[in-house]
Amino acid sequence: MLESATPVTPVTFPPAFLWGAATSAYQIEGAVREDGRTPSIWDTFSHTPGKTAGGETGDIAVDHYHRYRDDVALMAELGLGAYRFSVSWSRVQPTGRGPAVQRGLDFYRRLVDELLAAGIKPAVTLYHWDLPQELEDAGGWPERDTAYRFAEYAQIVGEALGDRVEQWITLNEPWCAAFLGYASGVHAPGRTDPAASLRAAHHLNLAHGLGTVALRSVMPARNSVAISLNTSVVRPLSQSPADLAAARRIDDLSGGIFHGPILHGAYPATLLEATASVTDWSHVQDGDLGVIRQPLDAVCLNYYTPTVVSAADADSRVPRADGHGASDHSPWPAADDVAFHQPPGERTEMGWSVDPTGLHELIMRYHREAPGLPLYISENGAAYDDKPGADGTVHDPERVAYLDGHLRAVRRAIADGADVRGYYLWSLMDNFEWAYGYEKRFGAVYVDYVSQQRTPKSSALWYGRAARTGTLPPVESAAE
Repeated sequence: MLESATPVTPVTFPPAFLWGAATSAYQIEGAVREDGRTPSIWDTFSHTPGKTAGGETGDIAVDHYHRYRDDVALMAELGLGAYRFSVSWSRVQPTGRGPAVQRGLDFYRRLVDELLAAGIKPAVTLYHWDLPQELEDAGGWPERDTAYRFAEYAQIVGEALGDRVEQWITLNEPWCAAFLGYASGVHAPGRTDPAASLRAAHHLNLAHGLGTVALRSVMPARNSVAISLNTSVVRPLSQSPADLAAARRIDDLSGGIFHGPILHGAYPATLLEATASVTDWSHVQDGDLGVIRQPLDAVCLNYYTPTVVSAADADSRVPRADGHGASDHSPWPAADDVAFHQPPGERTEMGWSVDPTGLHELIMRYHREAPGLPLYISENGAAYDDKPGADGTVHDPERVAYLDGHLRAVRRAIADGADVRGYYLWSLMDNFEWAYGYEKRFGAVYVDYVSQQRTPKSSALWYGRAARTGTLPPVESAAE
């Protein structure tokens, strides 16, 4: 008689662990000209020839503005406990100044009410890259005034939703807003000015601090205020002094430039020294760092793939393989002497390597950087070439394996002492993937962009089972 195989110990999460999914306004809402909404920088950018794949825009996206009730019902059916969404600034405050448009706020009021009625906790992100175009016309994030306009906007939304929404995120991935928007130009507004990108980074930090103060002035004390950072997990190609210095340069530009002032009240000295050829940092005014370093209730982390760098070979001229789009302009100011490398192994449709160890490394870093603060994974996911089968179902075993591996990394970090309170899968459903248009599908729910029909993929059913039970299902069960 053959002995049965030793059963695998289930990977079980703490009972209060929050299982969610995330989206952003411009990627899903559509209805870009309804109820008083005016153009954001992404409306302008996506309508500029050559800026997005196929000239595609978020004009309709997945029509969430009109289909939100069905989308919330789908989340409830899957068993999600939380939903992170962003507010469209130009839907609420069309010029970026002055009073709110109540019709715009009413959409988010209805969405929050629908979520709460379904037993799903809403988490609001105030800024996910869609600056009102009028503010960009006035100079955008490189201008200091934009930070004060953000604080006014934060107060408006906080007053409208703060009685029912407990989780708040000021900014999503300010690195992308600053450096992809103002240095490499692959994101809106498409500018390519390294000095402006560093000013933008500081003013985004200032906006976070001012916005945090504004939110707390109008919301119940029980509410949590955080920021979502996409600090790179930077690994040197070798342990040579030159490669280690290259890794430090990129780490400062991706992480230290934000968590330095936000968590510690100072920019890294190595960052200031390395970028001295681009800016003298005179845009940092007296008192700014104190404003930026507001006490936080949590830190939110977004992770997709690690970054491998080395000192550049002066004799070689190879395309920059940093995973952040093709451009003749670098998103890394004063780092032209750094080379980026593709790690070996499996990759997603974005060309990003699949490496859950990087998520564990990132969590443990912030466990040290922000001792005592709860952590949330506010984005993690993968794009694959998903297609419906003959029976209409969508099987995505690669995404199931990706989620399983990364959730195991989260659980290992919890076991290692990190206070990780929740995980938001990116993304709830396929959507407008910025400059990639509709080519890249990150969703756990498949969207037919013509009919707008939603079809949960295998990964959505697998993740929903994990959310309902608090235990990772067998990967093989996703095919059932």
